Amino acid sequence: MDSMKNIAGKPVLLKMVAAIQQNKDYLSEVDGLIGDGDHGANMNKGFTMFSAEIQEKDISFTDGLNDLGNLLFTQIGGSMGPIYGTTFMSMAEAGESFEEINLADFALMLDAGLSALKDVVEARIGDKTLIDTLEPANNAVQEAAKSGKSFSDALKDMKTAAEAGRDSTKDLAAKFGRSSRLGERSRGVLDAGAVSCCLILCAIADGILEQIEA
Repeated sequence: MDSMKNIAGKPVLLKMVAAIQQNKDYLSEVDGLIGDGDHGANMNKGFTMFSAEIQEKDISFTDGLNDLGNLLFTQIGGSMGPIYGTTFMSMAEAGESFEEINLADFALMLDAGLSALKDVVEARIGDKTLIDTLEPANNAVQEAAKSGKSFSDALKDMKTAAEAGRDSTKDLAAKFGRSSRLGERSRGVLDAGAVSCCLILCAIADGILEQIEA
């Protein structure tokens, strides 16, 4: 099977939650080196609220992404709530009509999320933000779809690209957010948003892989 039933996507959503919950202290530690130090706490708050909301529900992958995005957008402070809210809600909108999600569908959803985010933020590749994780991951998925790879291989490519993108931020100088005040002194540290984005993308990949390789 090279697709996931949209209605069967709740375990993927819960993997995303677990990834943030299990790494909340690490995310705040990374953020604290050049930022406010609250990234892990804020993300954990939002994802834990979402987990409580869906615990007793049957919810599809796209409905869950929309609910998570809306919650983050409206209830989580700082820049990350609107950033992730925009991304997830746009992914959900692009895929809301899908009963099955295959590679082409997922590529459409991920690209919609990135495009919507780039419409509202000025950051681009090289600016030491989560764009440095999300855009390479999206590029890997788009390339896999064009070249006829399997959904499984595309998801593995996405993970590899996300991890490389995350790691690339260590050598960059921050251009946005509080860390941008440090200029060149922000080099040598990972960007917290890039780290959380990598965790989320890898959780999505692992969750979908469990569904399509079952």
